[in-house]
Amino acid sequence: MKAIRVQGLSKQFQVKRKGAGLLGSWRALVRPEYVEKTAVQPIDLEIERGDFVAFLGPNGAGKSTTIKMLTGILHPTAGTAEVLGLCPWTERARLAFRIGTVFGQKSQLWYHLPPIDTFELMSRIYELGRTDFKLRSEELIERFELQPYLHTPVRKLSLGERMRCEMAAALLHRPDIVFLDEPTIGLDVVVKLKLRELLLEMNRQEGTTLFLTSHDAGDVEQLCRRAIVINHGTIILDDLVANMKRAYMTHKTIRLKLREPEANRPLPFDGVQVTERHGDRLQLSVDTRRISIEDVLARIVAEFRLDDVTIEDPPMEQIITQIYEGTGKGAKEHVHTG
Repeated sequence: MKAIRVQGLSKQFQVKRKGAGLLGSWRALVRPEYVEKTAVQPIDLEIERGDFVAFLGPNGAGKSTTIKMLTGILHPTAGTAEVLGLCPWTERARLAFRIGTVFGQKSQLWYHLPPIDTFELMSRIYELGRTDFKLRSEELIERFELQPYLHTPVRKLSLGERMRCEMAAALLHRPDIVFLDEPTIGLDVVVKLKLRELLLEMNRQEGTTLFLTSHDAGDVEQLCRRAIVINHGTIILDDLVANMKRAYMTHKTIRLKLREPEANRPLPFDGVQVTERHGDRLQLSVDTRRISIEDVLARIVAEFRLDDVTIEDPPMEQIITQIYEGTGKGAKEHVHTG
């Protein structure tokens, strides 16, 4: 059984159109017009159990709407979905016992209570036995290093401390799938690295399926095996992250530290451009569609005396932006009166 199976899933919303001016407002009140907006076009996808998937897209692309349908919060306009073999919007109560959610901007912890009280409450909601709850909570407290924060009101915790407690609360009932919506938003670099390590450990040790949305390219690059990109409500890319990088990684940067400063002479390499030159330091941009890195390095060694060479891939942000910009225009709006 797949963790998630979706066929032809779509969602449209009806939004009342505002009238322009006093007369327009009166007409809109008497005979309102509705604009039908398509948040998600018919999409198909399958996710295997134990996979770590990035669900990417710009703001307004349809990510949140899709997640709300997969967790049973929204009913779709058309199509079908199965999450762990259950229909999310008709079997939401059963599904809730088998999934977890972590939202970077919405807390499930009680704001004025310490995290340990929320853990206790969650154990009752998910009907955990006392022995199971004790063993599981102790395991998560140790894994996420929560002992110093357990009896501190959530309102007094830092964002990083709170997010670690959020993660533990979501995992308390051993969910098969965890939906992570911007889990590292606003966190500093050290806390992000720690949280990513914990997510990878959980995925490897417990086989938990993780479905991640994030605008942080580091989350995608360091955590996810597969990336699904949605834009204008349509899936425009579904591939392994490694393949995605290869397909869109058409340029590399080479940084040189020369033994002696060179004169400003052009490089006789087709497909290579000098992007920066400061004394004994040189930065090159290489079009890998026109010349291989091996050929460039061979010619550089022949041309220059070097102290150091580094080769850099383009940042993940650049690759994702390139994918977004390569998509077409959104669907048209359809107007009808009610």
